[in-house]
Amino acid sequence: MIVLGLSPLDKDATASLVVDGNVVFAAGEERFSRKKQHAGFPTQAVAAALAYGGIAASDIDVVAYPFLTADAEAELMRACFADDAAFSERFSDGDREARLKAADARVPQRSEPVHGLSSPNQKMDKSALKRAAYRAAGISGLSSEASRRQAKRWLGRAIADHQHWHDELERELSALGLGDKLKRFDHHLSHASNAYYASGYDRALIVTLDGYGSGLAGSVCLGEGGAIKRLHEMRYPHSLGTMYESVTASLGFSPDRHAGKIVGLAAYGDPDVLTDVLLSRCEQADGGFRLLENLNVHFSRHLASRYPMIDVAAAYQKALEVIAANVVSHWAKQTGCGALVLSGGVTANVKMNQRLHEVAEVEKIFVYPNMGDGGCGTGLALHLTRRDEAPRAIHDAYLGPSYTPDEIRAELEREGLAFTEPAHLAAEVAAHIHGGKVVARFDGRMEYGPRALGNRSILYHGREPEVNQWLNARLGRTEFMPFAPVTLYEHAARCYENLAGAEHAAEFMTVTFDCTPWMIANCPAAVHVDGTARPQLVRREVNPGYYDILSEYDKLSGIPCLINTSFNMHEEPIVCTPRDAVRAFLDGRLDVLAIGPYLVEAPLRD
Repeated sequence: MIVLGLSPLDKDATASLVVDGNVVFAAGEERFSRKKQHAGFPTQAVAAALAYGGIAASDIDVVAYPFLTADAEAELMRACFADDAAFSERFSDGDREARLKAADARVPQRSEPVHGLSSPNQKMDKSALKRAAYRAAGISGLSSEASRRQAKRWLGRAIADHQHWHDELERELSALGLGDKLKRFDHHLSHASNAYYASGYDRALIVTLDGYGSGLAGSVCLGEGGAIKRLHEMRYPHSLGTMYESVTASLGFSPDRHAGKIVGLAAYGDPDVLTDVLLSRCEQADGGFRLLENLNVHFSRHLASRYPMIDVAAAYQKALEVIAANVVSHWAKQTGCGALVLSGGVTANVKMNQRLHEVAEVEKIFVYPNMGDGGCGTGLALHLTRRDEAPRAIHDAYLGPSYTPDEIRAELEREGLAFTEPAHLAAEVAAHIHGGKVVARFDGRMEYGPRALGNRSILYHGREPEVNQWLNARLGRTEFMPFAPVTLYEHAARCYENLAGAEHAAEFMTVTFDCTPWMIANCPAAVHVDGTARPQLVRREVNPGYYDILSEYDKLSGIPCLINTSFNMHEEPIVCTPRDAVRAFLDGRLDVLAIGPYLVEAPLRD
């Protein structure tokens, strides 16, 4: 059976080709179009998938899409908001005002700068701060009427957007002769399926958390014997994804792209300042939760205008962790299942995943590497081709295109770059890194998902904490998280604590861990201010060339870790082609490019 799985077209459009249960190819359209989080039909990704698989469009049996029809989605959304309106009526405007005034009275104001940003918030312009501030009427922007207006606007836009993307989907599939092959599915089934069928766990508690999908913002399922049974649903707009997006926007960042910045920023703040205020707006019972007026952006804007941004970020992160951990703990007890698998955009939050791994009832954890909507098409393809089979642990995420030495050589010659072809490439790359050079690596198949896992990565030693500032500046980035470390699998216990049960998840850089004293002393550039790191553990059988560079560096330095950050310029997708790699190498003013079998040293600069 040949299945073409497509992710939602509204952002991060992705195509996945699955043949008889094996993922042959998977890549996001952004890597080809060079448009971050590409919205629209993934034309180039589909073409690349078919070419890599050596099949014609007519060979495809099913095209799987992770949303229902536009009319069905609209009915689900209307039902969700009718239910939410009844819930919100239980709270008065006086309750809202009292909570925030109590917080104002007991919370001291602070003004510590973080990465050059002073508090409350230099990321917001003056007009945004003015709109967010306490109004003369007291709390008018936080009133129940204001919340209802915002919910109505969201509903109207969402219904129109679904219709637009469904029209484009049907039009483009018809042009490929695939219009009659389309099958639509519930969104959260796609998340549950990719997490379960790629986990390798026959019996698993499956938790999905995201912004919105087919009327839901989350689900709890039990996977057993290859079958998935849904146990609980979190209905929209009670969405942890929406909650986190609101604070991301209110602190002046892009809600779709920069949630990770809030995770990093949170470590600098005091979660006790505002966490109680946030949790007072959450009703938790029976393994679920409901969030009061979760679409009212005035609430997070108010906090952003009044309190230090680091404390606002810390509170939202802590509230997220508490709510999610309560859900997991409840259902792990109910099912007696200690194997937890996660998917959905919220599970890109690596600090939350650490807290879920630490839940007493959780024995082992797996997070799908492409946990956001980009992984939905793959999940549905696996659901269609592996149902009733024992799940197989995903081996790697190198599922995109690769390029031959001849193709790479032609690009280097076109750019007039001098290059060598070392007999011992890994040893030479390691020597450059040990000597303080920044090395970009481009080799093999491109990674699938949001993380660079060595084949499209920038590598540097971890001995120099200041690298986070100067290399980010060189690449045009502003980040609050340190760079992530890649670590030899067999040396992981020397570097990280509480790894047991999360080793496989750590191969995909999806969970943070507390660092050992040895790691903090020897690889400080990879350790965040809270003493954690988000590692990638690498085994030689998964990526020999990458592993060998790290092994050779370990021989030189005695340190089995390197810094690994994605090979791209700021606000650009990770590089895909040799041409992308050469341009990013030159634009980023990097020192060395290891591209296929070739080694390029940066030309002399004026």
